[in-house]
Amino acid sequence: MYTIQVIDHRDGKPVEYKKVGIVYDGFFGGVTQDVRTDHRGEAHFDYKNGEGRVIIDGQTRWKGYLEGRVVVYI
Repeated sequence: MYTIQVIDHRDGKPVEYKKVGIVYDGFFGGVTQDVRTDHRGEAHFDYKNGEGRVIIDGQTRWKGYLEGRVVVYI
């Protein structure tokens, strides 16, 4: 389980209602269902930790190991 927090890089404020999805890397990869960010800019995922990409509104915005809290600036 992990949380993706989306922050506006210009003012440092959380971004609400962004569509966030995960694409896992590797042979046993896969994709998650999209989750919308809440008023804190957070999208919560109840999936396994692992290497993957954070997709926000259809664009890859972050790549790395997904666990705990990942903050993505857009």
